[in-house]
Amino acid sequence: MKIRTNILLRVYIAFGLVVLFSFAVVVQLCRVQFIQGAKWKAKAVNMTAQYRDVEAARGNIFSVDGSLLATSVPEYELHMDMLGAGLAIDSVFNDNVEVLAAGLSQLYGDRTPREYTRLLRDARKDGSRYQLLRRRVTYQELKKIREFPVFKNRKTKNCLIVLQQNKRILPFHALAARTIGYKNENIKNPVGLEGAYSSYINGENGRRLMQRIPGGTWMPVNNDEDEIPAKDGADIMSTINVNFQEIAQAALLRQLDSSAADHGCVVLMEVATGEVRAIANFTRSKDNTFKESFNYAISNAIDPGSTFKLVSYMTLLDQHKLDTNTIVNAEGGKYKFPKGPTITDTEHDNYEMTVKKAFEESSNVAAAKLVYGHYKDNPWQFINKLYSYHLNDKLQLQIPGEGRPVIKNPANRSWNKYYTLPEMAYGYEMNLTPLQMLAFYNSVANNGKMIAPIFVREIRRMGSTIEQFNARVINEKVCSDATLGKVKSMLEGVVQEGNCKRVIKNPRYTVAGKTGTAQVADGTKGYKVKKYQASFCGYFPADHPKYSMIVVVNNPTRGSYLAAKVAGPIFREIADKVYANDMEINQPSPVSLVGNTSMPKVKQGNLKALKHVYTKLGVKPLYASADAAGNGVDTSNGIPFEDTRYKEGTVPTVTGMGLSDALYVLGNAGYKVTVRGSGMVTTQSVTGGSLIPKGSRITIELQ
Repeated sequence: MKIRTNILLRVYIAFGLVVLFSFAVVVQLCRVQFIQGAKWKAKAVNMTAQYRDVEAARGNIFSVDGSLLATSVPEYELHMDMLGAGLAIDSVFNDNVEVLAAGLSQLYGDRTPREYTRLLRDARKDGSRYQLLRRRVTYQELKKIREFPVFKNRKTKNCLIVLQQNKRILPFHALAARTIGYKNENIKNPVGLEGAYSSYINGENGRRLMQRIPGGTWMPVNNDEDEIPAKDGADIMSTINVNFQEIAQAALLRQLDSSAADHGCVVLMEVATGEVRAIANFTRSKDNTFKESFNYAISNAIDPGSTFKLVSYMTLLDQHKLDTNTIVNAEGGKYKFPKGPTITDTEHDNYEMTVKKAFEESSNVAAAKLVYGHYKDNPWQFINKLYSYHLNDKLQLQIPGEGRPVIKNPANRSWNKYYTLPEMAYGYEMNLTPLQMLAFYNSVANNGKMIAPIFVREIRRMGSTIEQFNARVINEKVCSDATLGKVKSMLEGVVQEGNCKRVIKNPRYTVAGKTGTAQVADGTKGYKVKKYQASFCGYFPADHPKYSMIVVVNNPTRGSYLAAKVAGPIFREIADKVYANDMEINQPSPVSLVGNTSMPKVKQGNLKALKHVYTKLGVKPLYASADAAGNGVDTSNGIPFEDTRYKEGTVPTVTGMGLSDALYVLGNAGYKVTVRGSGMVTTQSVTGGSLIPKGSRITIELQ
């Protein structure tokens, strides 16, 4: 009896537990179904279908003349739904598969039609809903594929699944690549214009409904279009001139390779606007090729060297400490300051000379003696003037990564009352980037107005300007007009009479500027290892400046390390080519065709055609003799015209003609010609109209 009772008790307990568990399950099912139903339904949908971002096409970056510097080119990835509604019937698939295979084979040529057919049939057999057909398909290829019968058919065209991806390309490849920059999700700090203006360029991503299919693959629910279309990014209109950029890069690369330098940079800027027309930065890599891996022009803040002498002399002149004809003793190019440094010049025959001559010859001794002599008792007077130029402030550029300038003052721990001031006079004991130095030189060319360089003119969306940029004024007037005139003359003197005379001077236009040869520190070794930086900063044409430019070459190890011989040739080559290409600055003033201005000489020909040309040029000829004005004819409403006629058997008049025309006229008249000089004919040995035998020799001089 007792055993039976125990067995029943255990059965009842087990049954009760089963009932309780069943009740709990029912309760939980009701809770999930009715209380948490909406939550779990949404989660189920989210796991099988969800909206995913569709990347927007990034905006373009244009040069100043409208050339593309960076653009996004669409690339497509093509998939095919082998069990789509249009291909659900086997006969439809079989009727189209070989035509599709033949089309793909003909378009790409990577597989035979038979191999493509086998691929498609195997995918059909496996029930693939997302079979990859091709990656990296261009837009033109996509257009051709859409014309294939299977995808052109209204019932089966939805079986093609197209995923668009945007590939960023630089049409000019390495041209201004570092300035253009790039977008990289793994790099925290922005690079170049791509990074600085990413909020504009990126655009707004679209949204596309995707569903997860077996294998964990996500495929679009709607094959035709995105549910929320992406908005393309805005376009950046940069200040870069493609031709000038190519000129700058080629000239810099040539000199870096020739002098076996470590790295270098060039910046070409328009004086009045501050717009950077070209910027090149190259670093020697391990394989001895040069690449744009660092923007030295805006980031590399180091001792500027003798280019800083412009600042020192401007300060001395503007504070009336001296004049350009003040005599200074350069001590034979070597001088030991009491308790201070020993300073030397490259040339060791510099003794007593004017301040202007000392600047032209780039005497370190003269600059150091002048600055130390006038400011040793009150260094703040010198430093405060430098601060008034805002040389200690960043330029606040449109491109990230600007180096921080450092101009010491007596309150700094590193200030030495015997060393710092004379060293600062010729560009040591400070840090400035090449672009900061250029901005100061540009202020001289810009009649004293100092402006911050700019790289972007405007931002456009759909062709309409949404934001425009102008150069920010840093200092309205860096010095007085009197001082400005003196430093301009000194800068021109460097090229006309100083240490750059043989390298940069050009007979066609004038250049103003200053060399800078500075010893630079070599990491932890400091100045023990002799490493130099050669630079030249200036502007041209000096009489009406349009461009300013700085050239910096670091550690030239082959040939000379002097700036005039290393940086000077780069400046000259770029300036010559820019001058030749800029039609606004290298063309003579147009001839005024009014009043008594003489008509251009013409050979006999079709008078009606000649009148037509004059009309198109806006010239109104008076068909009277050339001395009509002297005979009382009113020429105020036109220009006297006289056709040039040649009498048979007489010597033609060729004065004023070009060489080819003169040779043509004299040769047709039967005379032999001897030519001297080049240009236009100024004199002829036999006067026009003279009677001499044919075959006689006539000498013409051109100028």
